[in-house]
Amino acid sequence: MSPTPFSSPSVALNTGLQMPVLGLGTYKLCDPEDVHRAVDAALSAGYRAFDSAAVYRNEADLGKALRELLPKYGLTRKDVFITSKLGPKDQGEKAMEGALHSLSQLDLEYIDLYLIHWPGTQGLAVADERNPGNRAQSWASLEELHGQGKLRAIGVSNYTPAHMRELMQSCKVPPAVLQVEFHPRLCQPELRSLCKESGVCFQAYSSLGKGELLTDPVVLEVAENCKRTPAQVLLRWAVQQGIPVLPKSSNPDRILQNAEVFDFSLSDTDISRLSALDCGHRFCWDPSGVA
Repeated sequence: MSPTPFSSPSVALNTGLQMPVLGLGTYKLCDPEDVHRAVDAALSAGYRAFDSAAVYRNEADLGKALRELLPKYGLTRKDVFITSKLGPKDQGEKAMEGALHSLSQLDLEYIDLYLIHWPGTQGLAVADERNPGNRAQSWASLEELHGQGKLRAIGVSNYTPAHMRELMQSCKVPPAVLQVEFHPRLCQPELRSLCKESGVCFQAYSSLGKGELLTDPVVLEVAENCKRTPAQVLLRWAVQQGIPVLPKSSNPDRILQNAEVFDFSLSDTDISRLSALDCGHRFCWDPSGVA
C-alpha cells in the first residue's frame, strides 16, 4: 500500500455524512484506460472522493476502476465518496429511472451523493414553464431513493439563487450540496450566502477556469511568492475558505500536484487579491435563463 502524501480534511454534510474537501473530477475522462490511470494516481495520492455524472458517460468505467483498485490500496467501498448526477434528459418523470441507471452503471449498492445536474430539461427551451415542475418531480424521486438508502445524500448543481429558493420552499429533504462553477473571477457571493444560511455545502467545480486562470498575472504573482503552482494557488484559495474542490486531470503528476494544497496557506492579502478578480465571468454554461 502506497503512503498518502496528505490527509484530506472533510466537511460534514447536513445528513451527517463526511465529504472529503478534495475530490477527483472526471469530466471528459471517457476512455476506460484513462479512467483507470487517473483513479490509480488519485488513490495513490490520497484522494478519497470521485465525481462523475450520467452525461460524462464514464460511470461504468469509474465503478470498474474502483473495484479493481481499492484492494491495491487496502481500501474498501466505505473508504471512498462517490458523486454522480442526473442527466438533463432524465429530468422530471424519468428521474427515478435515471438515478437507478447511475447506480447500475457504477455497480454500487448506494451512491454517496447524487445531484440534479442542471435546472433545465433536455429538449425544452430554457424559458419553458415546465422546467420548475420537472425539477420538483426529479427532487421527489431523489428524496424517495434517499429514504431507501440508495442515495446517501442528495443535492443540486448549477442552480441559481432563484432555483435554490424554490427548492428550499418545497422540499421535504433539503439539499446537502450545491455544486457550481467557482473561481476568483466568479465568486458567487449570493449563492454562498444562501447556502450558509440554509446549511447547504457549497462545492466548487472549474476551479482553474478551464485552464485560463493559470496564466492570470495575479495568480502567477501569488504562485511565485509562495513557491507553488498556479493550480495549487487557485485550489488553495477555495479550500482555505472552506469550499470543497474537484480538480479534474488525467495526468498522474498533475493529479498529485493538485492534492498538495493542505500543507501551505495563503495570506489574507493573497486571498483578497484573488477575490478582487471577481467580474462574474463564466467559463462554463450559464443557468441564469432557466425558468
